[in-house]
This record gives sequence, C-alpha cells and structure tokens, in this order.
Amino acid sequence: MEPIVLTDPNVTPSEKQVFAIIGDKSALWLELHDYLYLHHHDISEVWRFYNDGKCWLFRYLKKTKTICWISILESTFQVGFWFGAKAEPIILASDLPENIMEEYRNAKKTKIGSGIGIVVHNRADLENVIKLMELRIKIK
Repeated sequence: MEPIVLTDPNVTPSEKQVFAIIGDKSALWLELHDYLYLHHHDISEVWRFYNDGKCWLFRYLKKTKTICWISILESTFQVGFWFGAKAEPIILASDLPENIMEEYRNAKKTKIGSGIGIVVHNRADLENVIKLMELRIKIK
C-alpha cells in the first residue's frame, strides 16, 4: 500500500498541494469532483484531520450524510466507503466488478457496517468509485 501523506495537523491541504502530490491523477480527481457537482447539487466537501489515522481526509457529504472519504497517497488517492448491513443486497446486485464485491463480502463487519476502498489508478477505478458513490447516495 502506498504511504499516506498530509500528516501535519497544522496544515490544511490545498488543491495545489494535493495536485502536486497526486500528479497526473489530478485529472481523475477533477473529473470525480465535476461529476458529483453536475449530478448532485446538494453536495458539500470538507477537509478534516483524523487523529486515529494521523492524516487529513477529504469528505464528500450530501447534506449531513458522508458519501466517502478520500485519502491522499503518493501519486494517487484512495476513496473509502462505509455501508451498513441493509446495503449488502444492493451492492451484491449491482454491476460492480467481482473483486470489489469480494472485498465487501470479506470486509470485517462492524456495528457501523463494512468498508470498501478503491485506490484510483485509472478511469476504470474512477468509474467504480462513481458507481459506489451513487449507491451510497441512493441507500437511505
């Protein structure tokens, strides 16, 4: 796994700083951002430093519901999702690739749900992130 960056709690990340770290993945970052704001007008975003992971995470929210968390890695970024138990049949009935469904099935179950994480390397990864975002937004 790529090392997480943005670990200084006193420096809120800027877009310029993020783009310098993720390099050519900046185009995928912008495409994700543009997609969300084009299709969901009530999306907001926030950077927050999390003491448990000792790093900054970027969150997309729909009203008060967290859609996903994004961690910045060297040369790319990872998008993480949490889904409650009622999401399982919806995820398993979706057209997500088998490897993502397998990750979901094998994820440790906690009282808040199960996680899925996708490191974005290419357009196919971004398309799967968008599918998961749409599922997360749809599930109440």
